[in-house]
Amino acid sequence: MFTGIVEEIGEVTQINERGMTVMGAKVMEDLKLGNSVSVNGACLTVVSQTAKEFSVDLSPETMRRTSLGGLRPGSGVNLERALAVGDRLGGHIVQGHVDGTARVMSRRVDGDSIIFRIRAPKRLMPYIVEKGFIAVDGISLTVVKRSTSSFTLAVIPYTLHNTNLGLLSVGYRVNLESDILAKYIENLLGKSTGPAAG
Repeated sequence: MFTGIVEEIGEVTQINERGMTVMGAKVMEDLKLGNSVSVNGACLTVVSQTAKEFSVDLSPETMRRTSLGGLRPGSGVNLERALAVGDRLGGHIVQGHVDGTARVMSRRVDGDSIIFRIRAPKRLMPYIVEKGFIAVDGISLTVVKRSTSSFTLAVIPYTLHNTNLGLLSVGYRVNLESDILAKYIENLLGKSTGPAAG
């Protein structure tokens, strides 16, 4: 489990359809084999590591459901270690189970912030609400506005400088994870076709 508070921007050093190696600093401090780490919002398992890098396997399901296949050596990725018992929950409950991908439709300046408009798959829109949480590339963010097919985010300078959001441009593909509480409530009410539906 994660909180969506990105610890650092790592750098992809190697990637293919079966695995990826990422260079980090802060996350390497206590990372161990078998630990979970969020890479652009996808919960992945550390299968090998050195002092400066860790490697993860990438399953066909992960490659289909996420934007990780579009990464290249040199790509910046958001990194977060799993939540430790007793840590503060600065964001929201993020599982690292990506529901799908979306596209950046626009980016504009609003004072010190940047407003992003994101077009999401129709099946995910019921889980996106104004002033609710959404994880975008593993970052816990608040939805500003919602339409039938897209939503907007107001990203402050701190988040722009400490995540890969500052690198996003129109057309960029991002990973989305909707709020787990909404999915459970829908399922309990017996209405779920759910984000996982094809």
